[in-house]
Amino acid sequence: MRIVKKNSKTIFCCQSCGYQAPKWMGKCPDCGQWQTFVEETLSTKPVQGVARGLSAARPIPVAIDSITLENENRLMTGISEFDRVLGGGLVPGTLVLIGGDPGIGKSTLMLQALYALAIAGHKVLYVSGEESIRQLRMRSKRLSSVSADLLVVSEIDLESILAMVQSTQPDVLVIDSIQTMFSPDLTSAPGSVSQVRESTLRLMLMAKQTGTPVFLVGHVTKDGAIAGPRLLEHMVDAVLYFEGDRNYVFRILRAVKNRFGSTNEIGVFEMNASGLQEVANPSAVFLAERPVDTPGSVVTASMEGTRPILVELQALVSSTSFGNPRRTILGIEQNRVALLVAVMEKKLGMHLMGHDIFINVAGGVKIDEPAVDMGIVSAIASSFLDRPIQNDTIVFGEVGLTGEVRAIGHVETRVSEAKKMGFTKCFMPESNLKRMTAINGIELRGIKTVSEAMEELF
Repeated sequence: MRIVKKNSKTIFCCQSCGYQAPKWMGKCPDCGQWQTFVEETLSTKPVQGVARGLSAARPIPVAIDSITLENENRLMTGISEFDRVLGGGLVPGTLVLIGGDPGIGKSTLMLQALYALAIAGHKVLYVSGEESIRQLRMRSKRLSSVSADLLVVSEIDLESILAMVQSTQPDVLVIDSIQTMFSPDLTSAPGSVSQVRESTLRLMLMAKQTGTPVFLVGHVTKDGAIAGPRLLEHMVDAVLYFEGDRNYVFRILRAVKNRFGSTNEIGVFEMNASGLQEVANPSAVFLAERPVDTPGSVVTASMEGTRPILVELQALVSSTSFGNPRRTILGIEQNRVALLVAVMEKKLGMHLMGHDIFINVAGGVKIDEPAVDMGIVSAIASSFLDRPIQNDTIVFGEVGLTGEVRAIGHVETRVSEAKKMGFTKCFMPESNLKRMTAINGIELRGIKTVSEAMEELF
């Protein structure tokens, strides 16, 4: 009797982390998520050219110093804030993943970037798996992004897309979104871990072989992570996230991974009826609606890459009617605020354990550097004491557990930005002041401890 070998087998794959198991399980042992296993068919056919022995086309290792480099000019998208986050433009053959909440502006940014490239003389291709070409035409008309060199297509079949790229040979390709792509070699549904991983791998190989930059638009889960396994982020060259609530008019584009640039740069955009508009001076925008002589409001300076941004910190301290006081923090790490509140309790004698504390960074921006510690302490103390801080005063510095104010970096850049925005008094760490030269037009005051800062401010 002849035995027929099966070329495929069935597995169960977690749609959250990609963990594979031979049988269904209610809880994933890897990521701990419930009800995430889906049955998929895994092909066991050997890949042609790989299952056999060594091939003559197999690459040979070479010495790294023998590789010649050509001066490849980066492709500028025409949107300066976008180019800043990318590290100075698009590198040929790069694969960029863009994620964010629904409706925050991912597709809008892609269409505007392709239009800017098209009017510069580049042929670009926009592949949408979620919209028809008529819907794309309506959206491009609203955004005033219509060009003959901007090609659009509605397709989810990966084989057809790759064939289309080979025939049209675009300079830039956009896939919106990667979760809708479908490879006929796999039997699983679009959006599954296997389909997303296979589609990304095929597009990555195409980008590296042809030198075509590829943008992948990715959906995010309710936790804010890109849907699919974390392997997807390891496969691409750059990962960009849109931050901020879609209810805010400002959008922050931040790079969390970039092989060809810095991950500290951000791009600031404003959403309006005509699409995303660049914000050339974020400090002026974030401080435009700052209240005057109001307790609990203070301005601090944060560095985002090479650019200083002045933001307003708002704090509200009120008596609690519950046993456990609430701590609602928006835009700042909650553990950092808890640490600073403990320092204020110990070193300043402020009894904050019986008060609710609410802190917000105006404008929806997120700050994650310790240089804004003094701003947080000043805002909480101002609300607790019900005493406003002078409107022309800016505060920054890192606070230690013993109440000392420690030195920070890029002080000259922060002070110059504060002076440009009209501030006349700056409280900064004493150790930074000793190494700085005087700047005309702004008074610099050094502080050593939080107690000294409270005496100076109030």
